[in-house]
Amino acid sequence: MGARHGLRVDAVLIQAVIAGALSFAHLHDLAAAAGQNGWKAWAYPVSVDLLLVAAWRRLRSEGPSRLAWCWFLIALFASLGANIATAGFLDLADPPGLLRLGIAGWPALAFLGGTLLAHSSAAEPKSEPVPPTPVPDTPDADPRLPEAAVPEPDAVPVPSLAPASTTAPPVPAALVDHARKIADEYRARTGSPIDSDTLRSRLGVPPHLADAIAAHLA
Repeated sequence: MGARHGLRVDAVLIQAVIAGALSFAHLHDLAAAAGQNGWKAWAYPVSVDLLLVAAWRRLRSEGPSRLAWCWFLIALFASLGANIATAGFLDLADPPGLLRLGIAGWPALAFLGGTLLAHSSAAEPKSEPVPPTPVPDTPDADPRLPEAAVPEPDAVPVPSLAPASTTAPPVPAALVDHARKIADEYRARTGSPIDSDTLRSRLGVPPHLADAIAAHLA
């Protein structure tokens, strides 16, 4: 299968070369018959073929367009016209004036076609405008972002400022008895009950323990 495909491509290329060479020679002969001698006669077939190739490339790259089809048909008509004219339908020894006029005006026509094909671009499709998103008529709402439901924080219990426990610390019975003796001695000497500060200094205990002992003595 690969060999047949290669042979088919080679045959097509050979056919294209033969057809191009014949068309090239016919255009040269027609230009020479119209009075274009020397290198001018060879420039005409080059100009026709270049315009034909440029129009075909434009059709292949950007798709069908009126501009590309117009210049493709003009170049094709010039090539086919030369093939037919040199086949004996015209007397090349005495060509008509219309043929001379066409050959003389071809350079300007080919230059115009090549310039239009090279420097014009296909019209870009216009994009339809996107309608704006309606904004809700709420003064407190943010139009950019939807209002999200914010969960309320759980109630945090406030610690109550309860008074400190007034429970008296435990006092050993021996210490209470010793304090009672000191208190009796103080009453007998002064005639008044002993206060907590004096009891604390006599016993050498902290104030809260002295208060607890005084409570036991009351």
